Amino acid sequence: MSLAIHNLAFRYAGRTIFDDFGFDMAAGEQSLLIGASGSGKSTLVNLICGLLTPDAGSITIGGERMTGIGPGSRDDLRRRRIGLVFQTLKLVSALDLTANLRLAQRLSGHGTEQERVAMLIDRLGLGHRAHARPRELSQGEAQRAAIARALIGRPDLIIADEPTSALDHDNMQKVAALLRECAHEAGASLLIVTHDDRLRDHFPSVRQIGPSRQTEAAA
Repeated sequence: MSLAIHNLAFRYAGRTIFDDFGFDMAAGEQSLLIGASGSGKSTLVNLICGLLTPDAGSITIGGERMTGIGPGSRDDLRRRRIGLVFQTLKLVSALDLTANLRLAQRLSGHGTEQERVAMLIDRLGLGHRAHARPRELSQGEAQRAAIARALIGRPDLIIADEPTSALDHDNMQKVAALLRECAHEAGASLLIVTHDDRLRDHFPSVRQIGPSRQTEAAA
């Protein structure tokens, strides 16, 4: 099991965000989690990544528990097991793309594999931008760089947070296809957390997060 969330409970500022919430994702599964603004999507991402601590319940990633361990252990597990794709590019502005990926690789605990860095850059069509700074990348290049950043540490689970909400329909389809293809090639599970309902037709597994804080699998 790549991701297992069981009996999750979390309250913030006196408000119940999750109550007995959960779902499982198998290794290699590609799933969509859809919810409107305020439904708890960002909170869930932060809980899965160990940036927030639930009031109750458990979260397990690749067979390792994210819950019930200290902050340092959560940070280590996140670096080793999770690849994050954000809506906005989160790279060190002073470093070029290659240096950013090498830094991310070292932080993941896998050492520096220069061949893998070069392979990912080429695979994602960024060979001509290998020495470009983040601010020099176009929107499309930045999205592909974000995917490369997520993949560099060989994660078990890739989480993409709102990767398509700012895109037109054609680019939404391209990014969805690229994420699915890259996750499949990496042997990683893929969870896209979004309010972009257009993505429904691109994923065999769709879960809804809403006021009841429950999820429902749909074909």
